[in-house]
Amino acid sequence: MRLRRNEVPLEQTWNLCDLFATPAAWEAEGKSLEADLQSVTQYKGRLAEGAATLAAALRTYEALLERGVRWGTYAELVLAGDGSDPENQGMAARSAALIAQFEAATAFLKSEILALPAGQVEAWMAAEPELAVYRPYLEQILIERPHMLHPETEEALAALGEVTGAPFVTYERARSSDMTFEPITTPDGRTQPVSFALYEDELEISADTAVRRASFDSFARGLAAYQNTLAATFATEVKKNVVLARLRRYESATHMLLAPHRIDHAVYYNLLDVIQSELAPHMRRYARLRKRVLGLDEMRYCDIEAPLDPEYNPTVTREEAGRLVLDALAVLGPEYRAIIERALSERWVDWADNVGKQAGAFCASPYGAHSYILLTFTGQMRSAFTLAHELGHAGHFELANRNQRLLNVEPALFFVEAPSTMNELLLADHILKGTDDRRMRRWVIMQLLMTYHHNFVRHLLEAELQRRIYEQAEKGVPVTAKLLSETKGAILERFWGGEVVIDEGARLTWMRQPHYYMGLYPYTYSAGLTCGTAVAQRIKEEGKPAAEQWLEVLKAGGSLPPMELMAMAGVDMTKPDPIRKAVAYVGSLIDELEASF
Repeated sequence: MRLRRNEVPLEQTWNLCDLFATPAAWEAEGKSLEADLQSVTQYKGRLAEGAATLAAALRTYEALLERGVRWGTYAELVLAGDGSDPENQGMAARSAALIAQFEAATAFLKSEILALPAGQVEAWMAAEPELAVYRPYLEQILIERPHMLHPETEEALAALGEVTGAPFVTYERARSSDMTFEPITTPDGRTQPVSFALYEDELEISADTAVRRASFDSFARGLAAYQNTLAATFATEVKKNVVLARLRRYESATHMLLAPHRIDHAVYYNLLDVIQSELAPHMRRYARLRKRVLGLDEMRYCDIEAPLDPEYNPTVTREEAGRLVLDALAVLGPEYRAIIERALSERWVDWADNVGKQAGAFCASPYGAHSYILLTFTGQMRSAFTLAHELGHAGHFELANRNQRLLNVEPALFFVEAPSTMNELLLADHILKGTDDRRMRRWVIMQLLMTYHHNFVRHLLEAELQRRIYEQAEKGVPVTAKLLSETKGAILERFWGGEVVIDEGARLTWMRQPHYYMGLYPYTYSAGLTCGTAVAQRIKEEGKPAAEQWLEVLKAGGSLPPMELMAMAGVDMTKPDPIRKAVAYVGSLIDELEASF
């Protein structure tokens, strides 16, 4: 029986009091934020006055935004902890409404900056040091100059933020609050509950084939019951972006969504095309190995992450997982270690599974406060890798927040998964160095392959689905459950080449992720892991100098474009070489795994 949120032991939950002492304090700050909007709107129509006025407006906006981020994060985290609670839903709704009001009221900043004569902002930054500190933020705005609409239109679109963000909210509400899955009966006669979180964090990697397949069937039936509703939600998101791209005179929705990433389209297509074509043969070999070792009648989609040594599944306590990750990341130095120690001792992490809790894992890092990590700790050592991943985000943003202004802190999505995936590789290397147990080594290699499967296969094939669906939508093809399932099935069949049975449940996996409602997010996992693989190998070979260089990259936050950040870390993503090197590394892991059997 899953616990209700109020039944979860306090030490297994995050400490939201570090943001607001009580819900009442949060409510009061919301009213204060609304009242203080005028501190920014007083500059409306005045930005052309000069560099000093623009700098003052940005300082005021930044100060109010910092408060707003903390306020909005609190509502987000409360809802993530229990999305089934009507009070939490109400808080999230109030947060979304005020955020939309805030964005509408401050939309004039971007519009008026872009309305200035070409070269004016650059000249002001050269002459005014107080404005020059906002160079990264202003440069990010200026790339949108050809695509801005009339200021009144921009304000109206910003005011509709709550509406344009509805597909994401609808999806998450269905996933966390409405979807139910039939319990299964295990071979020993026990009743096993199935939830989104339990399936993704535990049942999908069950060593028991009967349990794994039965839970997948239950999971697929639960998804199928919502396929038409969530296909309409997916279609709304796609249509929204197609329409906005046309309004803003982009070549396509993909061009619009990729613009904030600040990369050349060739880099995006390199990741999609090179990984799919060159990794597929390795993964098909991996599928054949799995089928043979596990003695399966057929290799189903739900068997891809089954442990190859079913009787060896090391467990770990929360405390042990924390110590293991701390030791693994010690190579990054004392400043980084201190951040991880605080995260583990000061309740930055929400560990428990409870009714209404958001599935999966994430890290939120509000500026001026510490990070918050959501995961579902299962007691299996795989959870230590999830912890290391999310602590990678926490460490990154803690360092960036300390060293950059709020408006310059956020790196492009292209880079953001590099610090997290690299931490998983450091953890694996640490465990391998500390053991001569053949089975443990084999288990760690399987964890690495799970990481590469998640980022180079699962998330990358999500990106391929986005590419194909947006191409269809641009041609006016209706986005339906049938189209989504057929397209997803075709992508999986092409990649696995007949080595994996792509059944109806596999075709429905377009329903599993919120990434489709976050722009072109899925492909960024492959970009991050490519960079993370290269940097982890550098740290392994060079030690402290490479680690110190990496910390400087993390501290840079969003002050540099992503390609420059990666170049600063010693990775040239303008060429496919790092991608091919990472794919070859995956092949070497499979080689070793084959040899071990």
